[in-house]
Amino acid sequence: MSTIERAEVFVASPGRNFVTLRITTSDGVTGLGDATLNGRELAVAAYLREHVVPLLVGRDPARIEDTWQYFYRGAYWRRGPVTMTAIAAVDTALWDIKGKVAGLPVYQLLGGRSRDAVMVYAHASGTDVPSLLDDVARFRDLGYRAVRAQAAVPDVGGTYGVRKGSVYEPAASALPDEQPWSTEAYLDFAPTYLEAVRDRFGFDFHLLHDVHHRLTPIEAARFGKRVEDCRLFWMEDPTPAEDQEAFRLIRQHTTTPIAVGEALTSIWDVQRLITEQLIDYVRTTVVHAGGITHLRRIFDLAALHQVRTGSHGATDLSPVTLAAAVHLDVAVPNFGIQEYMEHAPETMEVFRSGVRFADGALQPSEAPGLGVEYDEKAAERFPYEGRYLPVARRLDGSVHDW
Repeated sequence: MSTIERAEVFVASPGRNFVTLRITTSDGVTGLGDATLNGRELAVAAYLREHVVPLLVGRDPARIEDTWQYFYRGAYWRRGPVTMTAIAAVDTALWDIKGKVAGLPVYQLLGGRSRDAVMVYAHASGTDVPSLLDDVARFRDLGYRAVRAQAAVPDVGGTYGVRKGSVYEPAASALPDEQPWSTEAYLDFAPTYLEAVRDRFGFDFHLLHDVHHRLTPIEAARFGKRVEDCRLFWMEDPTPAEDQEAFRLIRQHTTTPIAVGEALTSIWDVQRLITEQLIDYVRTTVVHAGGITHLRRIFDLAALHQVRTGSHGATDLSPVTLAAAVHLDVAVPNFGIQEYMEHAPETMEVFRSGVRFADGALQPSEAPGLGVEYDEKAAERFPYEGRYLPVARRLDGSVHDW
C-alpha cells in the first residue's frame, strides 16, 4: 500500500507571497496544495510545519475524507482561516495525487463536466470615471463577458479595488497602509460610475461591483436599491458577514443580487445565508474553506437552495487554487461565475499550469490531477517578503472595515 513519505512547505514571493505544500507518496507521486493566507502567510506555514506535516507521514494518501476529518475534528481547535487554509492545502494535494494515480483530471473524479467552460469576470478599475470606462472597454475587447467595475472616490485616497499597475495587489507594504475612507462619499459616487458603464456599454454583458464589507446593512440596502436599474450581476460583500442575520434587512429593501463569502472558512459560516436564501452567490474558496472536499459540501448545500457559486479568485490565490477551483467549477451543477485575475509573469515561472483562458472563460487542464507543476529551483529566486493588507480609517481617524 502506498503511504505518504514526506510533505514539504515552500514559501516564496514570485510577484507576491505564496505558501505551497507538496506531498510525496512512497510510490513517488506528488501532489500540490496552496496554503496562502494574504498577510498571514508565515502563520499557515508554521501551522503546517509544526502541527500537520509530522502527522501526515505514513498515512494513506487515498483516504482523503478520513484525512480531512482527522485534521478538522481531531485537532479540537476548529475553523478559523489559519486552520482551514492548512487543511485545504493537504486536501487539495491529496486530490492532485488521486487524479495522478487514477490517470484522470480531478474534475472527472468529481463526476465529470456539467458545462463546457467556466465563465469568469475581469477587474476593471480607474482613478476616475473616464479611465474606468477605458478599462472596461479593454476587457470587453479581450472577450470577457463579465466585468467588475471599481473607481477611486474623488478626494478619498483609500478607495478599494483600483490598480496601481498592471497587476492588482493590495498587500504591497512592509507595514499596513492606513487608507482614508468616507462612506458618504462612496454612496454618492459609486452608483454614478456604474450607471456610466451601462450608459456607454449597454446591457449585453454582466456588470459586477465589490462593496468590500464597507457598509452597514441599511446603507447596503440603500445602495442596492439605488443601482437596481444597472442590473448588477451582484454586489459583493455589502456588509461584514459575521452577522448572517444582517443580510435579511438588505434583502427586504433591494432585488440587487448579493454575493458573500471570500473571507469565510466553513459551511457553518454560510449556513444561514444559504438555507434562508439571504444571498444569491457563495464566494468561499478552495484555499480558505478547507479544500475541494469541504468546498464541495458548501456548494452542494447551496444547490439545494438555488444559491450559485462565485468563488474568490484574486492573485493572492496561487495557480494551484485556481486550477482546483476550475476543476470544481466545471463539475458542480450550480456554478455561477469564477473570479479571475492573471498572475504576474514571475508567478507563472514558478507555477506551470494547464488552465487555459479563451472567450471569457477558463478550461481545466486535461492532465491527470490538477495539472500544475511547482518549480522549486525557480522559487528560490523569489524569497519571502513580509507584506500586509491595508487598514481603513474613517475621516475622523477611527478604524473601519477594509
